[in-house]
Amino acid sequence: MKVVRRILSVFCIIILMTMTLVVVPVWAATSSELQKQQDELKKKQQDIRESYDDAKSSANEIQAQQSKVKGKINETNSQLVTLLANVEMIKEEIGTKETEIAKTQKEYDDAVDKEKTLYKAMCQRIKYMYEKGDRTYMDILMKATSFSDLTTKAEYVEQLYEYDRLQLAEYVKAQQAAATEKERLEEEKGELETTKDELGEQEGQLTALLNQYKNEYSDYEVQVAAAKQEAAAYKRQLDQQTAAIASLGNQIKAKKAEEEAERKAAEEAARKAAEEAARKAAEEKKQKELEEKAKEENNRISENSNSENQNSDNSNSENNDTKSQENKKSYQPAGSASPGNVANYACQFVGNPYVFGGTSLTDGCDCSGFVYSVYKAFGITVPRNSYALASAGRGVSYEEAQPGDVIVYPGHCAIYLGNDRIVHASSARTGIKYGYALYRSVTSIRRFL
Repeated sequence: MKVVRRILSVFCIIILMTMTLVVVPVWAATSSELQKQQDELKKKQQDIRESYDDAKSSANEIQAQQSKVKGKINETNSQLVTLLANVEMIKEEIGTKETEIAKTQKEYDDAVDKEKTLYKAMCQRIKYMYEKGDRTYMDILMKATSFSDLTTKAEYVEQLYEYDRLQLAEYVKAQQAAATEKERLEEEKGELETTKDELGEQEGQLTALLNQYKNEYSDYEVQVAAAKQEAAAYKRQLDQQTAAIASLGNQIKAKKAEEEAERKAAEEAARKAAEEAARKAAEEKKQKELEEKAKEENNRISENSNSENQNSDNSNSENNDTKSQENKKSYQPAGSASPGNVANYACQFVGNPYVFGGTSLTDGCDCSGFVYSVYKAFGITVPRNSYALASAGRGVSYEEAQPGDVIVYPGHCAIYLGNDRIVHASSARTGIKYGYALYRSVTSIRRFL
């Protein structure tokens, strides 16, 4: 029941987690709203990541406990194998003792039978000799031919009695020895049977303990599987959240590009409207001035024409000086070669013209001529075309890009300013201008500092 409850609880967790899976936002009005959604999703992802780490840690802890139980199973199993081997050895020893006991019993029985037979025969000889006149020994003595022969035969008879006595004593001794050996073997057999019973009891204890450990091990297997399923569910959430965050990132970039384009379009429209308004105001002012001059000329008919011409020349000279002053622009020197200096130096030439094949930062240059001349100002020589720039210097990722790096596009190049901004010689219509770094597909990013 404990295992079943554990499995059901894990399934409930997974179902709840599945119900709360990440949904990628489908639309937002501005990049700020998208950024807010992405930040909230990252915060949720951090919470899920912590839960994921906890689930993995829990699985590892359970596996460690399971490994300990596995060690106990192996140890108990080894003890049980040794004990069973000992039981078999005890059984063999008991069998051997039983065989020895049977053999000793037979020896004892044989000794008893022979002792009885010998005793009975000796008693009969004595009885016949002394009570019934048995001539067995008397015939031996009567056949003596001399005293010396009689003495010899008497000694022989005495030896015969001694032989009978010794044989009887020998069989009695064998009988006693067999009885003693049997008693010893019986004791040893009893000890072995007691040891066998004790080992049997130990076997039962070890078997019960082994079954307990196996049940614990199985329970840990279920817990590990549950923890891994929980971690896998969190991992799926993390993957989906990561995909959602990446999708939001792409949406943010696209929305920023769209907003940047709208901003530029608005700026361009405002600039054109301001130019148009200024042009109309200038025309109206000029018209009024012409009308006033016409009136003044009519009123000054009598004035000297030379004086009027002189005044006209002075006025034109002043206008030309003013126009020359407006077109004049000063530039800061390049300074030391550093990412910030390269970026700041390049920005000075925004507004200057684009000239295909040109390398002049003031009179006109193309995209690679702009990059070439900016770096040349710092004493650094870079390739003169975008194709060669794509493999020169040291390549870095967009995430690693820093101000002063060169961003290469298919057939075009620019200088990176940071914060997704660039400066580049764009076209004959727009000249050198600022731009959004990811407005086109990036071929590579090269570093020369």
